[in-house]
Amino acid sequence: MDESKRSSIGRFYQRSIAERLAIAKAWGRLNDDDLQALADTGLRLSQADLMIENVIGRYSLPFALATNFRINSRDYLIPMVIEEPSVVAACSYAAKLFRTSGGFTASSDDSVMIGQLQVLDMADFESAGARLLAQKARILRAVNELGGSIAARGGGALDLEVRPFPATAVGDMLVVHLLYDTRDAMGANAINSALEAIAPLIERISGGRVNLRILSNLSDRRLARAEGMIPPQVLATDSATGEQVVDAIVEAAVFAEVDPYRAATHNKGVMNGIDALMLATGNDWRAVEAGAHAYAARDGQYRSLTRWWKDDAGNLRGAIELPLAAGVVGGATRVHQGAKVALKLLGAQSARELAEVAAAVGLAQNFAAIRALATDGIQAGHMRLHARQLALAAGAAEADAQSIARQLIAEDCIRLERAEEIVNERKRAI
Repeated sequence: MDESKRSSIGRFYQRSIAERLAIAKAWGRLNDDDLQALADTGLRLSQADLMIENVIGRYSLPFALATNFRINSRDYLIPMVIEEPSVVAACSYAAKLFRTSGGFTASSDDSVMIGQLQVLDMADFESAGARLLAQKARILRAVNELGGSIAARGGGALDLEVRPFPATAVGDMLVVHLLYDTRDAMGANAINSALEAIAPLIERISGGRVNLRILSNLSDRRLARAEGMIPPQVLATDSATGEQVVDAIVEAAVFAEVDPYRAATHNKGVMNGIDALMLATGNDWRAVEAGAHAYAARDGQYRSLTRWWKDDAGNLRGAIELPLAAGVVGGATRVHQGAKVALKLLGAQSARELAEVAAAVGLAQNFAAIRALATDGIQAGHMRLHARQLALAAGAAEADAQSIARQLIAEDCIRLERAEEIVNERKRAI
């Protein structure tokens, strides 16, 4: 392997921004326009005005790279856009530990999304459902005759399902599911357009009235999975053996499997990593969040999206499975230069590859959180990284923020009021 494409970059955190940019430029073969996009948010005000309504400005968040990731025998630098301290560092550290056993193995389903049509006011909803299924081929053909860029890439309608809901509060209801292969796009616009186009045909066949026509964000035909292993010897701390840490992590994981109150925070840790990658690449992170949390409650109780266990050799093993409707074409990826740069750095060539990377990132981020919780507690490391934010919030100049943060850490008093005292002391000393 070309050494320049190894994601295990020593002391990346301690390098200057210029040095990190030079590494990123070589890794992603970035040009000067790409580097400028990273410097000025990647979005012109005139572009922002065309993306959403009532624009008055732009809002920036930090763009970072997580290191050490090896997924399916390939190295990745992970672009992450997030404001929370410790996430990128924790994710990189977790990937480093998984790397000791070869990294992550990931897989994904085809990019199949579900579109829904709500059918009401049928004379006989059972026979209406039977007629729709009997005319399945005709309906699918009507969808695929619409054409479009996804169809040109080999995607389109695959199947039709009918789900009966008798005697609801608004009467008998049929929900028609259109299964649609969106290829390398997330596909929301294509599906919604297809549903609206075929609604009159659905009404003619069923004899009912179509109300809602909308995709579902519970994209459970589009799952991504990742798993990995960490040997106990690399998990040892100053106060616990590696075997003890493995046991503590497994115990913490079971807590999230049985208790929805813990599972909500556990899964928030998963999504810290996935959302940051989705935001960086211009994907609809809210749709991914919705699908993930709905999937976590698929059996009637909200549960963990990950599993952690100890194998027969005493190694820690983890696995994740969740819906991941993400794309590498369409949406903001076509407009936002920063998203284009993120995809360039990531190097994912398909929506499925992006989903697999995201699953691995979610698993790594979850491991980092529960490892911290099960050993030293999450606040120690988090607050050390939070110290710089506190220094800035206290009014420190950027050039002084790092030294003030070091003083807060040395005093073991990482608090805003102490940061304000230090800032005022330095101002008086000038």
